[in-house]
Amino acid sequence: MTLTPRYPVFLHGGDYNPDQWLDRPDILEKDIELMHEAHVNCVSVGIFSWARLEPEEGVYDFAWLDEVIDRLWKGGIHVCLATPSGARPAWMAQKYPEVLRVDENLHRPRFGERHNHCLTSPVYREKVRQMNTRLAQHYHDHPAVILWHLSNEYSGDCRCPLCQDAWRAWLKEKYGDLESLNSRWWTSFWSQRYTDWSQVEAPGPMGEKSNTSMWVDWRRFCTHQCRTFIRNEKEAVQAVDPTLKTTANLMYRFWDYDYFSLAEEIDVVSWDAYPGWHSGDDTHTGADFAMQHDLMRSLKKQPFLLMESTPSKVNWKPVNKLKRPGMHLLSSLQAVAHGSQSVMYFQWRKGRGAAEMFHGAVVDHDGRSDVRVFQDVRQVGLALEKLAPVYDSPREDAQVCIIFDWNNWWAIDYAQTGHNKKMKYNETVLMHYRQMWERGIAVDFQDMRGVTDLSGYKLVICPMLFMFREGFEQKLRTFVEQGGTLVMTYDSGVVDGDDLAFLGGRPGGLMDVLGMRGAELDALFPDDRQAMVMNNGRRFPVTELCEIPEHLGAEVLATYGHDFYAGMPCLTRNRFGKGTAYYLAAKVNADGLDAMYQEVLNHLSLDRALDAALPRGVTASRRGDTVFLQNYNPQPVRMRLTKDYTDLLTGSVQPRKLILPGFGVMVLTEMTKDQEE
Repeated sequence: MTLTPRYPVFLHGGDYNPDQWLDRPDILEKDIELMHEAHVNCVSVGIFSWARLEPEEGVYDFAWLDEVIDRLWKGGIHVCLATPSGARPAWMAQKYPEVLRVDENLHRPRFGERHNHCLTSPVYREKVRQMNTRLAQHYHDHPAVILWHLSNEYSGDCRCPLCQDAWRAWLKEKYGDLESLNSRWWTSFWSQRYTDWSQVEAPGPMGEKSNTSMWVDWRRFCTHQCRTFIRNEKEAVQAVDPTLKTTANLMYRFWDYDYFSLAEEIDVVSWDAYPGWHSGDDTHTGADFAMQHDLMRSLKKQPFLLMESTPSKVNWKPVNKLKRPGMHLLSSLQAVAHGSQSVMYFQWRKGRGAAEMFHGAVVDHDGRSDVRVFQDVRQVGLALEKLAPVYDSPREDAQVCIIFDWNNWWAIDYAQTGHNKKMKYNETVLMHYRQMWERGIAVDFQDMRGVTDLSGYKLVICPMLFMFREGFEQKLRTFVEQGGTLVMTYDSGVVDGDDLAFLGGRPGGLMDVLGMRGAELDALFPDDRQAMVMNNGRRFPVTELCEIPEHLGAEVLATYGHDFYAGMPCLTRNRFGKGTAYYLAAKVNADGLDAMYQEVLNHLSLDRALDAALPRGVTASRRGDTVFLQNYNPQPVRMRLTKDYTDLLTGSVQPRKLILPGFGVMVLTEMTKDQEE
């Protein structure tokens, strides 16, 4: 599938801010020359340019942007053209204070920063619509423009009077009447019952802050407001030309909004990836960002764009470390391996001042190209050109699905249980994902609302699925009954979609499928001792959380090793219908998970990207008939291939006894009989 039909190639480039250099035409001219040298073919323009585009209300100045885009096009560079709604100009905040966001303490900050506008404000929505319409009318048919880049990293909540009214209207639409709201929010607790809609205000430290059902609904409402804001932006540009696609750049582990919901409003998912390489465990970081790439691909079940990354370092982490040699190519091609059709950067050229003056860039303050970072970028550009045959190749069809659900994430984080505010849902999902990643097994992600049919998968994994919503438990029941394999963990099936506890036991509706019932959840202190003891005697440390189950007939594969529940089931397997359901009752370490999944996978025949033993820190991802072999170790590793392959990056035939360099990557295609001869 092609995300940018007007220019169907791997995109290479990044955020370009020529409006910061309008007084230096020599630099703007030099940029084109340097882009050619770096094999850049596309840049994102205009992301924070509103003050230049509309210097005063109703007065538009596109002349400078005309010159920039024409220069880029003349130089063979394409453009993702942004709408500038991520930061409004000072004149707007001064004249229309309602466009500024009200924070959780009910204060309205003055003008400054970015990403602090009210998504509900009719004035702001209209100003955005006017700007987007003008841009679309002016540039939609420019041959350089291949994609609309809507705003930038949508984020945040607002509690202004306009948002409070919208919140109440959203609740009325959802619940119909106050009696239903009171029932489903369990407001009889602490005399919270509402008798008039005007009494319902947004949760926060200045008011109600303990009702978890209310908080989960607030997150849903904020997602809804962002979604309708995106729709307002998209409709404005596509009313002029519906053929030009839209994207919005999403973020790493972003908690505020449900990305499965937001993705329905955009044509193309893109995201901004800034791994903290060389901070202790690059294999862990590699697995983490592989998971995020797969999640972004799963949002719309199609390829995605890597919209921002850094060619060197960032400037906003506590420690801003440079990428070591080899890592830029490895991390860039990791995205491609998981389905990206681009490698883009923030930023093209470092600015001279302000907050991002020292953020990594392709071109540093000295403007030179004969430096390591620039040459690393050039290497990626050359690699993407060599990978042109892979462009239309889809990511390998996954036989494994992990359920990842934002509503569940919110509910876990709001729940006062176990390790309050530290239940580590995302980290737990990553632990299970990594077991597949290290084996070279492809994974899809789905949320509970979006699941229509799980029958295409052999294995479904549900880590800490605290909330069951949309009747999801029935879909899991059917999946297992029809022959699927399910892995579920502790603290699952505790509450329903309203964040109210199931009555009658947990996991709600699946106790017979799993052959056990969750009875108590024990939270461990750091110095507590607990272990999972396999039937073969192997022991693995358990930390943080242990569920003490009531045994309902499942086969016990492992028991607890310590405390008053020593000998009780810790890992079980239950046959149900034609399928099998495993239940892991405790947070076991990585080696324990490895042992569990070895047991699970012994009973399944799952496709792997590469039929070869993968050393620790090495993984393989398949895209079409091409295998991306990746080494996240700083040192070289030896491995043995079972077939003859050619590396697309070098054009060379690889020996079956292979040495993969530290932070090395190869893109392997199986040799045909003609090539072998």
